[in-house]
Amino acid sequence: MIKLKILLKSKKFIIILIFLAILSFTSFKLKRKTSIYKETEENFVCTVTDIYQDNSLKLNCNEEMVGRINSIDNIEIGDILKIKGTLKEFNRQSNFNLFDYKTYQENLGIFFQIDIESFKKVSKTRDIVLQSKNYLNKRILNLKSYSYLKALILGEKKEIDDNIISSFKSNGVIHLFSISGMHISLLIELIDKTYKKNNNKRNIFTILFLVFYYNLIKSISLFRCLIFFITKKINELLDLKFTKSKLFLIDVLLIVILKANYLYSIGFYYSIIISIGISYSTKYLKNKSKIMKSLIISLVAFILAIPLNIYSNFEINFLSIFNNIVFVPFVSFIIFPLSLLTFLVPYLDNVLVIFTKALEDLSLFLNNYQITLIFKKIDIYVIAIYYLVIFLSFYNKRLIYLLLLLLLFHYNYNDIIKENYVLVLDVGQGDSSLLHLEDTNILIDTGGRYGFNITENITIPVLKSFGIRNIDYLILTHGDYDHLGESINLINNFKVDKVILNCGEINELEKDLIEVLNKRNIKYYSCIDKINLKNNSLYFLRNNSYDNENDNSNIIYTEVNGYKLLFMGDASKEVESDLLNKYSLKDIDILKVGHHGSKTSSSKDFIDRVEPKYSVISVGKNNIYGHPNSETLNNLNKSLVYRTDESGSIFFNLDKKIAINTAIS
Repeated sequence: MIKLKILLKSKKFIIILIFLAILSFTSFKLKRKTSIYKETEENFVCTVTDIYQDNSLKLNCNEEMVGRINSIDNIEIGDILKIKGTLKEFNRQSNFNLFDYKTYQENLGIFFQIDIESFKKVSKTRDIVLQSKNYLNKRILNLKSYSYLKALILGEKKEIDDNIISSFKSNGVIHLFSISGMHISLLIELIDKTYKKNNNKRNIFTILFLVFYYNLIKSISLFRCLIFFITKKINELLDLKFTKSKLFLIDVLLIVILKANYLYSIGFYYSIIISIGISYSTKYLKNKSKIMKSLIISLVAFILAIPLNIYSNFEINFLSIFNNIVFVPFVSFIIFPLSLLTFLVPYLDNVLVIFTKALEDLSLFLNNYQITLIFKKIDIYVIAIYYLVIFLSFYNKRLIYLLLLLLLFHYNYNDIIKENYVLVLDVGQGDSSLLHLEDTNILIDTGGRYGFNITENITIPVLKSFGIRNIDYLILTHGDYDHLGESINLINNFKVDKVILNCGEINELEKDLIEVLNKRNIKYYSCIDKINLKNNSLYFLRNNSYDNENDNSNIIYTEVNGYKLLFMGDASKEVESDLLNKYSLKDIDILKVGHHGSKTSSSKDFIDRVEPKYSVISVGKNNIYGHPNSETLNNLNKSLVYRTDESGSIFFNLDKKIAINTAIS
């Protein structure tokens, strides 16, 4: 014991831990990130490790997988199944700055999902953890409050309604619905009261409980709590007198050594940073009332979360400070304890439903009243600068003004650093391009896909990640759904100043849009010739009126820093011929190819005359139309072609020499 104490207190111990942490992380990075299966395999033997009401399964088939099935009836956690199905890779994120589910799953060692065609039960696992999980899941499955019980007991928020989850995120209280230190503290307190007089039994039981519970739900926060609890008790038992700083350093290094993949989870950083910050803020809580303590803790957590919120959500809701003062006690002292009681006494289910409904209504109400600031996405170096300033502020309060100055500069970045660029979004089989000219934002088309909200899942988060808070001009090339289908969603959820429609008859989609524009007092124009901007102009090219929507597309030409840009909408070869007769179009630098690369557009004569240096085709992966057409691609053989189905979103920097980035390299 004495030798152990000497080792733990020596400087060598920290050096050893640092070495092991680097070794663990390097080993994880070098580990072969591929599946043991080939994509052509069809037969598998898998153990069910979790079940969801959307007919999806978590499976262990000698490696973890996600299963999709027509019905989860008669399937239980712990069942061993003989499965016949098709392996599919997860879709990679194809737009800039958004969450990449494929990479996230690969870091967890999950490479495929199985579309299950048929299965046969072989047996049941003897794994005590899965048996326990199955018991817990079955016990709560038929309760009305199932979604919250699964979140607060089994650590899975997936069953809570998406709109409610979205409101929790916007209000800055989503962390309350993950198994965290707050929940574990309450459970440890219950253990403490059970073993009041026996410290050894209490500590051993707590560690065993945390180990078992972690294996049950695999929560990052729970693993942190487990490591923190063990090191704290060792510190007390051996009287090591480690400072808070040294103890936190040891804890973080141990977590990296044991779970290096956690470094790829933003939840790990939230958990560690906020825990450290709140621990160091205890000196400000002395002699304060309960309300003041709640306010101080909420404020500290809010400040510490700022860089990570900007990095992951591109915005800060300042009212989340006050939201947490309301939600933290509500969830901590009512919802969570009541969830535990409901699990033990199911008759309380209706009572829990009343409180969760009140919680949801409150969240949805507060979601309408936000003070939210949007920030351009930051990289790891800027995050480091933010946290350096924040943690130094704990020692010198005046440095908080430096933090405010950083935030002020960051918030006004787009106004201070004038940039010109084109961003072609990947919206599948459709069109949507952002033209950012210094302080003017022009969105050309919105895309439109049935059954998928492009505005919520792509357009708005991407715009926010570029620090864009409003659209000055929404230009709709024409009235087809794949070009303006998301326009109503967009203007209902994002600030749009003016809308430009094309020439020709107004179709039903456009009528619906105009009705919404009138209600929201948004100005709209149709069949215009030109938009005058501060330093340049947008020209709408046309020669004739046509009898179809595609040919009446708004065709937009502009020059930026001497670079020529041409957006063709869905105009056909006939329109191209008319344009060549009327306008002198040549040496185009960036051509937004007409009609998704269809054979009806991009004639050889037109392409040879305009001579595009770069050509962009916005097209859906494996689309049913066979776009882009081989003839069109052949016509573009002298141009450098970028396709959204292959490269994802495409970014052209128009300052000085054109610089190009793609979301999929």
